[in-house]
Amino acid sequence: MSVKPIRLFGDPVLRTPAEPVRDFDAELRRLVKDLADTMLDAPGLGLAAPQIGVGLRVFTYRVDDGEPGHLVNPSLDLSEQTDEDDEGCLSFPGITYPVPRAHGVIAKGFTMYGEPVTIEGTELLARCIQHETDHLDGILFIDRMDPAQRKQAMKAIRESDWWGDPVPRVKVSPHQTRGLAL
Repeated sequence: MSVKPIRLFGDPVLRTPAEPVRDFDAELRRLVKDLADTMLDAPGLGLAAPQIGVGLRVFTYRVDDGEPGHLVNPSLDLSEQTDEDDEGCLSFPGITYPVPRAHGVIAKGFTMYGEPVTIEGTELLARCIQHETDHLDGILFIDRMDPAQRKQAMKAIRESDWWGDPVPRVKVSPHQTRGLAL
């Protein structure tokens, strides 16, 4: 089991759009395993690579006690019908607010082996897929709130126990990593 530390709001990696995965290799499979292990340990419904400090377009999910899944390089087709429901995030411990999202989603992407995959979902699965894909674009769930809610959320964040913790220091590898250091 390889549980990684989850980056918290304030860490610049959470606001940086992730790069597309180009190599479907053993490193990617290790990343997907690390994401799944970390997500299940947290516990959470989903976890995107930037949340563990890796700037690649991949996330894992597990909704309604189903099998864990993952999606690489996702693209979404959203339904016009929307829902508003409470949403939280592992990068915002203890913070939950209502957020509007599309009711349904068709997500296309790849497995960790480079095989094309399509995931269709509604309600909680759709919300999870949209939330995690937002992470890959540097968008956080507080960005989806109306201004009054966002102001309340920011107040709750400033009053939280974890706010103000130092951002983890990232060490740069002296070895060639092709931008994919884990």
